[in-house]
Amino acid sequence: MTGNENIFLKKKILIYGLGKSGLSSYFFLRKNNDVYLYDDKKNIIQNKKIKKLLIKSNHFNKINIDFILVSPGINIKKCHLKGFLKKNSKKIITDLDVFYSHYSENKNITITGTNGKSTTAKILFDVLKKQKKDVRLTGNIGNPILAERKITPKTIFVIEASSYQIEYSKKFKANYATILNITPDHLERHGTFASYVKAKFKLIRNQTNKDYSFLDLNNKFLKKESKKKKINSKIINVNIKTTNQDLLKIKNAYFLTEGNKQNLLHVFSVVKKMNVNKSILFKTIDRFKGLKFRQQIIYKSKKLTLINDSKATTYSSSINILKSLKKVYWIVGGIPKVGDKFLMSKNQCSNIKAYIFGKNKNSFIRELKNKIKYEHFDDLKQALKKIILDIKAKKKEKEHKTILFSPSAASFDSFKNFEDRGEKFNKIIKKLNLKNIINAK
Repeated sequence: MTGNENIFLKKKILIYGLGKSGLSSYFFLRKNNDVYLYDDKKNIIQNKKIKKLLIKSNHFNKINIDFILVSPGINIKKCHLKGFLKKNSKKIITDLDVFYSHYSENKNITITGTNGKSTTAKILFDVLKKQKKDVRLTGNIGNPILAERKITPKTIFVIEASSYQIEYSKKFKANYATILNITPDHLERHGTFASYVKAKFKLIRNQTNKDYSFLDLNNKFLKKESKKKKINSKIINVNIKTTNQDLLKIKNAYFLTEGNKQNLLHVFSVVKKMNVNKSILFKTIDRFKGLKFRQQIIYKSKKLTLINDSKATTYSSSINILKSLKKVYWIVGGIPKVGDKFLMSKNQCSNIKAYIFGKNKNSFIRELKNKIKYEHFDDLKQALKKIILDIKAKKKEKEHKTILFSPSAASFDSFKNFEDRGEKFNKIIKKLNLKNIINAK
């Protein structure tokens, strides 16, 4: 695919995967194209009209499909149509490609990375909104990108993009591309860490000399990838090791962790290129309260802080907050990510005790046992009950304590997703009346 023209007109398009992005793609494309629908899990589709439109896999060879729009949740190497997709790999596209063919003249800020994508996207959205811009928050956060309406030439898109979306896309380009950080993740899909880095970096490789890319070139993986082939865009090095004067002006305690400081440096770098009013920028950041289940403080007193960080699905996403706290009761467990490592030393863990829960506790024990004090439990509720007993036993200690629910693992062993896991944690806290028990004299 070349050029910015809208090539998705009067085409035969198969949409594979009917989650939010798949359905929004169908509604966007159906007027001007012949659209066919397929989903591996057709039995759980509740919309009767959509269910009637599903076609069987043996029909594909009878249709000369022009494009196959694949939803991010589809693993093209392990899905029902893996053979068909392999034969037609050049036809695979995403909703980002369709978006770009229609709105290539609109500015877009696209954010990727292992951790902090949603938080950074929301901050950028809030800052631009306060500047009276017509800005939309889309992708993995907010609406699917093709669900947006009433778009004008001045509309700006803030897009959170996963490695899957970037890897599958053929046409999409970012005006402002940000890679926040890179640590091992999604290796069950990408196979190797090198493939994962390459998928993320494709966001920058696809840019033109009119575009900007923002990344930390001190990160050895990003630095190595950047040297493999000439980059067309203008690179802005977001160096997290240098003192930033703007960062020193931020009073919001949410940005005390190294991870959130790093996210802010990317925000500062992007908005600098967009001539944002600094006074409004600082006010917006100081009022930012964080996103649900992302290092979310759900209770705080002189004695105790409760943090719900259910979104943490890797060790690296938990480490930044662990390093910023003193006396920590860390709840960890779930489905461990392939190739994930706990990169903190024994000395750094002296004030942390881990409460490991769930079916895969042995995997966490193997990773943590030589570095950290721990106990293990069958489920989350048992872990919390033991934490209550441990805190009550040390009631005379004046040191402030933090209960950190940061599972460092996928949630699908016992929960629908990280949101469901976060809600269940809050409900258990409420039922146990934990705050009153701990604060009682």
